[in-house]
Amino acid sequence: MDHLAALLDGPRARGAFLLRSLLDPPWSLRVQDEAPLTLAALVRGAAWVVPDGREPVRLAPGDVALMRGPEPYTVADDPATPPQIVIHPGQRCTTLDGEALYQSMELGVRTWGNDPEGATVLITGTYQVQGEISRRLLEALPPLLVQSGGPVIGLLGAEIVRDEPGQEVVLDRLLDLLLISTLRSWLADNDAPAWYRAQSDPIVGRALRMLHNNPAHAWTVASLAAAVGVSRASLARRFTDLVGEPPMAFLTDWRLALAADLLREPDATIGSVARRVGYGSSFALSAAFKRVRGISPQEHRAGVAG
Repeated sequence: MDHLAALLDGPRARGAFLLRSLLDPPWSLRVQDEAPLTLAALVRGAAWVVPDGREPVRLAPGDVALMRGPEPYTVADDPATPPQIVIHPGQRCTTLDGEALYQSMELGVRTWGNDPEGATVLITGTYQVQGEISRRLLEALPPLLVQSGGPVIGLLGAEIVRDEPGQEVVLDRLLDLLLISTLRSWLADNDAPAWYRAQSDPIVGRALRMLHNNPAHAWTVASLAAAVGVSRASLARRFTDLVGEPPMAFLTDWRLALAADLLREPDATIGSVARRVGYGSSFALSAAFKRVRGISPQEHRAGVAG
């Protein structure tokens, strides 16, 4: 498993918010829902994303915009159009004065807008819970990026208006596919983070895959170096140069990210999570968790539940 696959193999969309918007100008949506990550795919028409304090970015049909929360932003037919509608946490939709709007603008299955024949068709998908495994990926993303969405947009557009058994699962998986394809395209076209570039290195890339595939193993720099066929010093130097941190620091961060996500599972105990991520006891995991993250596993779990 490569690092991008490992980062995306944690929390997936589960009952994600998905909506098709049919809009006729002038329209402007002020989004302040605080979602960790939102995708907006333009099917037809024109739209602009206007981040607070930054230059507006125009979307063309077939484009996907990724907005990293929780900072607010505006999506509009034109950057000069003042906001008319506010999207709040929980996807509650109101006028600027707080009047609820969703029902009055409902146009069908997962469809909403100001005109059923609207010139602009926009599909929005929101990841409403931030998984700890994805933290490293989210931190590498800019607040806004735009890429071509490819054929997945057409598939999502066809499925979003259907109301069939199991449709929620189908839509979640299509949203995940659109996210992954957009991220791969962006990473290939831009100055990718060090951990992504390191995957292509014949030595460090192998070491990363071993750490990802078996985090519970009792790795040392020496055992990892032997597994990839180089000296301990050579691996330590090369790994740090390419990834930006030593192998064991990377492994600790990866284990604790896995642990943080596993602690979301209601039946998981701290002891069982500790064994799955390479710590010999609940005490050892708790000590590492507190040292690196500043809170105990119990406090983390309570925060997630809250």
